[in-house]
Amino acid sequence: MTSSSDQDLVVETVRDILAAHEPFVLTPERTWDEGLWKALVDTGLTGVGIDEEAGGSGGELADAVAIVRTLAAGAAAVPVAEQLLVAGPALHAAGLAAPSWEVPIGVAVAPSVAATADGDSFLLTGTASGVAWAGVAAQVAVLAGGADGPVLALVDTAGLPVDPAANLAGEPRGTLTLDATPAVGARLTTAQADGFRARYALARSVQIAAALEQVLAWTVQYAGERQQFGRPLARFQAIQMELAEMAGEVTAVTALTDAAVQAMDRGEGVVLAAAAAKVRAGAAVEVVARLAHQVHGAIGFTQEYRLHHLTRRCWSWRDEAGGELEWSRVLGAGLVAGGGDALWGALTRAV
Repeated sequence: MTSSSDQDLVVETVRDILAAHEPFVLTPERTWDEGLWKALVDTGLTGVGIDEEAGGSGGELADAVAIVRTLAAGAAAVPVAEQLLVAGPALHAAGLAAPSWEVPIGVAVAPSVAATADGDSFLLTGTASGVAWAGVAAQVAVLAGGADGPVLALVDTAGLPVDPAANLAGEPRGTLTLDATPAVGARLTTAQADGFRARYALARSVQIAAALEQVLAWTVQYAGERQQFGRPLARFQAIQMELAEMAGEVTAVTALTDAAVQAMDRGEGVVLAAAAAKVRAGAAVEVVARLAHQVHGAIGFTQEYRLHHLTRRCWSWRDEAGGELEWSRVLGAGLVAGGGDALWGALTRAV
């Protein structure tokens, strides 16, 4: 088990790297922070949580989560959450070795993509939309459909046509067209496929929780510094109530996200815990982002100010890897699956 001091060192290392890479507005010409990625590679942080025998840097899930949280709070434009919390663990569990953890790996949930066995590998045919970091990722971990059940495949994107698109924050979310594209892969059970989707949702929840914590911290700081009618904004009762409401939302999201991470670390079923975290994170985005911009006033809407780097990401992440409605249905179905006698136990385990 990694000690808290070791995790603190990891976080400080990431913060030191971030200090040299300020967030910027993503554009079609500059879709990610390649310099930041290289700095993370040089320190071995793009393989944390992945066993050394699989080419990773070792470490535990908590270390990977700490890295993802720190980068999310810093509005880092790199696919680390997808690599450390979704693609890496899923590929390793399926016995699929990535060529290198030093190149970015994206993620796609594409059940409409058909995976056909071709000897020891698969041929993928179909369209994968909303692919995280399409056009940036050298490989993409695709959860595809198959005649005999779901398939997890690792696709080399070199030469593949990409229809570029981006989320509200400008992060690449393009479409890959696959036409009998060869890929290494492994068949998954339905439970394993559900676990992959849950990991993806939890990764977004981890990012949202960290970003909302930073938004809250900035808003509290601004309210304490900004003078209105001869006193700080934080002295006004209406502002105090808004800050308290923001704090309550952030605390709830952080608690549920941490609980889901702990469940995954213990090897327990993560689907319901991840569903609860994603639903709560999505609901909190609307409240925290709205109140943060309300407290900041006009300056919060300017591109030159730092707030939008996080609020636009939160609005985007809220809808990715499944929105609140989708995961609410998963959560509700899971909670009642065991019948009335098991409902309370299921509730306490999930939330």
